[in-house]
Amino acid sequence: MIAIVGSGLAAFASYVTLRHGGIPAEEIVVLGMHDDPTAVWRRRAESIRQQRMRSESDGHLGAASWPGLALRERRLGALVETATSRYHPPVPLFLDHAARLRAQSGWERSFRRLRVERIAAVDGGFELDGEKFAHVLVATGHPGLHVPAEYRGDSRTVHAYEPHEYASKVTVVGAGMAAAHEWLNALAAGAEVVSIRRREPLRRPLNVPRQFFSKRGLTPFHALGNEQRAAQLRSLLAPSYPAGAAWDEPIRAAEQDGRFRVETSLNGSEQVICATGFVQGYKNDALLARLAADHGLETHQRWIVLAPDSTVPALTDATRTLSLAGVHAQWAFPAADTIAGAKYAAHAFLRRCRTR
Repeated sequence: MIAIVGSGLAAFASYVTLRHGGIPAEEIVVLGMHDDPTAVWRRRAESIRQQRMRSESDGHLGAASWPGLALRERRLGALVETATSRYHPPVPLFLDHAARLRAQSGWERSFRRLRVERIAAVDGGFELDGEKFAHVLVATGHPGLHVPAEYRGDSRTVHAYEPHEYASKVTVVGAGMAAAHEWLNALAAGAEVVSIRRREPLRRPLNVPRQFFSKRGLTPFHALGNEQRAAQLRSLLAPSYPAGAAWDEPIRAAEQDGRFRVETSLNGSEQVICATGFVQGYKNDALLARLAADHGLETHQRWIVLAPDSTVPALTDATRTLSLAGVHAQWAFPAADTIAGAKYAAHAFLRRCRTR
């Protein structure tokens, strides 16, 4: 039997990959707290009023790259964009696609509402709260939303990924994708916007540069030592959002009108929106922290050290597999918190399940 621990988008993308690879729904158990795998992501996307996915042409939940979602949009430009890997699906289309796959894949037959408290390695597999599985993929997602200490407890503070409206004067803390959405959202609502940022954001189309989505780009990354790899990950995972007039022109116009400016510290804004992402590191995930401590796993800074195929080397052998997918698999795939990253781990996991 196979277990997927987690029930968000990374877990769902992994599940669909396993099902497409021929694993029956009855041989997979999904253990998590959300019967709708889009629930958490949907809430966050709605909170920042996201209209299109950042991911490109193959950034969908289907196991095969083709066909993507462009065919369903029924727009000629979408087909041209997908042919050049520049297509960004609308969020409603993505969610409809997820609902269809959920109905078709057998997810409901595999899902069990359970929060796994402990993973223990045993002969030939792993016990998850007392139940044994030969192969386990852990996709527990982000440990939580990050709010900097200086803004906690302030009644004006809300996280960007929590539902909110906009006051007449808004401070947005952060400089990544969520912050860029919030600058535009607040300006569109008629607010005066102040941006607080530690650094100028990088401008790039994807979470990390494109080469790190390919084997050619990953090979030198996998050859790095621990210190070098951690340093590269910190650089790659710096806040960023895409370049382009759709982002820049509203900001430029607001600057000219005196409605947008960058400051270094909090002022008298009526509202503080923390577009500061997520709590980071395996130690902030109770299940992974306990796993690493119980089994003496190799770790480095905020990451569990993984093999290039996203498996945990000390606990994976000819009889059993333990893999990480989603954000905690960045050691193997820098863009692990994307759908493409989840499928990268899932395809490698599938290969091991087929041969053992």
